[in-house]
Amino acid sequence: MNNAERTRRELMIRVIKDFKAGTLAEDIDRIPIELRPRNENAIRCCVYKDRAMLKYRLMALLGFGMEEETDESRQLKDYLADARAGKNNPEPVLSVCTVGCHGCVDSHVQVSSACVGCFARPCMAACPRQAITVVNQRSTIDRSKCIDCGKCMAVCPYHAIIRNPLPCEDACPVGAIGKGEDGLVKIDFNTCIYCGKCFRSCPFSTIMERSSLINILDVMESGRPVVAMVAPSVTNQFPGTLEQLFTALRMAGFSAIMEVALGAELTTEHEAEEFFERMARGDRLMTSSCCPAWVEAAKRHIPDIVPMVSSTPSPMAYAGQLARKEHPDAVTVFIGPCIAKRREAQSDPNVDYVMTFEELGALLAAMEIDVISLEPAKLDKPATSFARNFARSCGVSEAILQEIGAGSPDRPKIDGKFINGLDRKSVNLLKLYAKGKLPGNFVEVMACTGGCIGGPCSLAR
Repeated sequence: MNNAERTRRELMIRVIKDFKAGTLAEDIDRIPIELRPRNENAIRCCVYKDRAMLKYRLMALLGFGMEEETDESRQLKDYLADARAGKNNPEPVLSVCTVGCHGCVDSHVQVSSACVGCFARPCMAACPRQAITVVNQRSTIDRSKCIDCGKCMAVCPYHAIIRNPLPCEDACPVGAIGKGEDGLVKIDFNTCIYCGKCFRSCPFSTIMERSSLINILDVMESGRPVVAMVAPSVTNQFPGTLEQLFTALRMAGFSAIMEVALGAELTTEHEAEEFFERMARGDRLMTSSCCPAWVEAAKRHIPDIVPMVSSTPSPMAYAGQLARKEHPDAVTVFIGPCIAKRREAQSDPNVDYVMTFEELGALLAAMEIDVISLEPAKLDKPATSFARNFARSCGVSEAILQEIGAGSPDRPKIDGKFINGLDRKSVNLLKLYAKGKLPGNFVEVMACTGGCIGGPCSLAR
């Protein structure tokens, strides 16, 4: 756990404990001061900036972004009151706290001190813009000519040419993040796919997610039934078994628990049938639709592939339908590692809130619930192993293959491919798939490397 993750957890636990004690409204404005006292060494330039960052983190935890702050003198307790009144804004899902932005240098190729000015000078030969010269026995890059193609870096025998990254920009698979005119980070929400890669990559914890934690705690406190819909990626996120975690969830305040893997079973069934129908009518390709970040990427960046994306709802959507049918008066909460699910839930009438694994971990810690020591709950309807494997890369394909295997042998055969994590290279590959230039008739796409288990709010990474 790095310092950014530790700070998020520390704040969540403190907020939950104060909420449960009924003292959050009177204590919340003191939290930044108590967690960063004046006599402690500052992490940033000074203790006051540390406290400012904690304030904005707390705002994000309440469901507000720094962008919404029009009056700097407004207290956190006022934002808390607005959040509990349902006035917090879930859109956009991500928020940029420019106070914390380091203003990192732009990503570029540069020559390190390892350069020896060798005789061969392959870097000069490889450069398509003649941007490299040797000065005082060391290669020098003319920034006015360099296009950052990296060809010099690839051929240097001493690995003396390196890329100085802009972490958030480099992490974004669709080029939705970069610097504004002020030199600080800016997200273009018209192109953002909410994959959360920038959230994870920023070393200064500048990018934050708007949470619904307070709203979920409020609903629990009200006595209304609350259904926890637990994503398949929960495996190995917490100590103990799945059955023990279900017991912990009931202790934490959930009235019913459902495996989203049950929704994955329906996704598998319908997606397999859709594949058969598409192949029968002459389609050459279908892609998976489980990952909301991928679906968003297709819509915003690869319009040619949109007709090829499966129309089958995601496991969360099916689980929401099941939960609503079984518990019509309950509030439904999806629990998983995904930031993009917050965006998907906004358009799903059967999913009221999203809680991340980080938030669930903080809830259990704040309530001092030791999962591994609990009696296991009895699962009314355990999901299949194939459905539970949806959370990892290739899991969707394997489940569909299993479903197809039970069907008629004269049905179309699946030639499955998979994209294990979205980045700029894989986005370009998907553009080639859209044009029919790559083999395969089914492509599984996961935005996170390794599948959902590698999600931005996963605990076991």
